Amino acid sequence: MEFSKLIEERRSVRKYKSGVEITKAEIEEILKAAQQAPSWKNSQTGRYYIALSPEAVSAVSAALPSFNQNNSANAAALIVTAFEMKNAGFMPDGSQVNELGDQWGAYDLGLQNSYFILKAKELGYDTLIMGIRDEKALRAVFNIPASQQVTAVLALGKRENDPTAPKRKELEEIAVFK
Repeated sequence: MEFSKLIEERRSVRKYKSGVEITKAEIEEILKAAQQAPSWKNSQTGRYYIALSPEAVSAVSAALPSFNQNNSANAAALIVTAFEMKNAGFMPDGSQVNELGDQWGAYDLGLQNSYFILKAKELGYDTLIMGIRDEKALRAVFNIPASQQVTAVLALGKRENDPTAPKRKELEEIAVFK
């Protein structure tokens, strides 16, 4: 699929078709694309925890507020994203390179997640990025170590309907040219 068409057709989907299955191999293909995203000194600190079985999907869903449980109902998989802290944005001695510190890890994971959702769309799947979640519950489901910052849950499946494109700000609101 042409890149311009891909980014135009990708939407945050809040209603998924039931009965859709995604294979481990397809998720691995999506993750390999996500790994191609640039990261701080190639640190590759992003981590993915994939709920693919109905039991695991149910456990991750239970860690979401009711509105996101509804938004992600029938998703074929739920993916918890995290990043290794104190790596991206830090010197070998552990000092921050600038005021951002661990925000560089979040930045890098955001880039990876962008690649993830675009590759998913290329393969015919839709996504929703959910940042409101119960971190402790998600850590318990996957035994996520304390060295990682849990960031979001990605719903992955096929859309039930076609959401309309949200209005985007004018370029003058987001860019300054000199």
